[in-house]
Amino acid sequence: MEKEIIQGFKTALEQKGKVALVTVINTIGSTPRKVGARMLVFPDGTMVGTIGGGCGEADARREALNVLASEKGARFSLNLTLDVAEEEGMVCGGRMDFYIDYFNFLDAKDHEFMSRYLSQLENYKEPVLITVVDSVEPDLVGNKLYIDKEGNMEGTLGSELLEQWLKNNPKIKTTKSVPVLAQLDSQGQPVGNTKEKAAYQLFVTPPDSELELIILGGGHIGLALATMAKIIGYKVIVIDDRPSFANPVRFHMADQVICNDFEQALQEIKISPASYVVIVTRGHRHDKVCLKGVIQKPAAYIGMIGSRRRVKALLASLEEEGIPSETLQKLYSPIGLKIGAETPEELAVCILGEIIKVNKGVE
Repeated sequence: MEKEIIQGFKTALEQKGKVALVTVINTIGSTPRKVGARMLVFPDGTMVGTIGGGCGEADARREALNVLASEKGARFSLNLTLDVAEEEGMVCGGRMDFYIDYFNFLDAKDHEFMSRYLSQLENYKEPVLITVVDSVEPDLVGNKLYIDKEGNMEGTLGSELLEQWLKNNPKIKTTKSVPVLAQLDSQGQPVGNTKEKAAYQLFVTPPDSELELIILGGGHIGLALATMAKIIGYKVIVIDDRPSFANPVRFHMADQVICNDFEQALQEIKISPASYVVIVTRGHRHDKVCLKGVIQKPAAYIGMIGSRRRVKALLASLEEEGIPSETLQKLYSPIGLKIGAETPEELAVCILGEIIKVNKGVE
């Protein structure tokens, strides 16, 4: 879940107010956002997040306000025909299906569920949220539960059949970043690629904790990386041992800048499953210190710049020092997508491309 959506929920929780969550649950053809895009709408019409802007977003906002007025979640579909989209300056021609969820945080049940769910996200428990978005039993629509990486569940789908389906699919709790619209028949079995209408539709939302980019090295590549990472919404931490490079003037866009010895700095920060680490220091010695300090941490990604020969020698040295070969295989190096990048900015693009690819689970 995006940082701004989490903050929006926190605001609503603190105020014990109402809010509607608009989620793209299915798309066909060309659309401005993909499945999983989210937007919060408050009773005064304020929006947080985006599901694509333009005509589609305005219509979704209107439907969300209707949901807030009726105090009941609803499905909504939008056809983005080319003529309408072009009026808004959008090149679209597909269809977007939304589920608009209703939350009233004056209700103790809603308040407790969302508070615990957000806490699980922030503590890297990787909760997967499952919401009933359509059902032959209308009373089930809107029911939800989450399941963490250890298999603990909270909430209810309101149906033994649906919860049995969940128990029979243990891979659900390991879903990382790809949202899924699960379609089941009346027996709780997946509906295949047939014309059979699903009896139940459940939207599976992966955890998507706030992603953190830790840049080890404040040189030209590090600066370009920090700038681009903030544009796409990452929390950015920069570490370098040179005051002229690691300072809040140079890295004004970063969330945290640490000027310290690399080894000591790495001992002071927490590296979690939501951390993506990029090693772009100024030399082999510093690369080794950094890699040794992070390779056995639970980071989602560790990448290091350097020639194949130099990286091979460094890995061999660390293996001789007792770090298992299978652990060292976690390293992405040569770093980044192979797009012929040369300049610091181009290298930043290819590194972030690889990080996005890893985060999205793309092979």
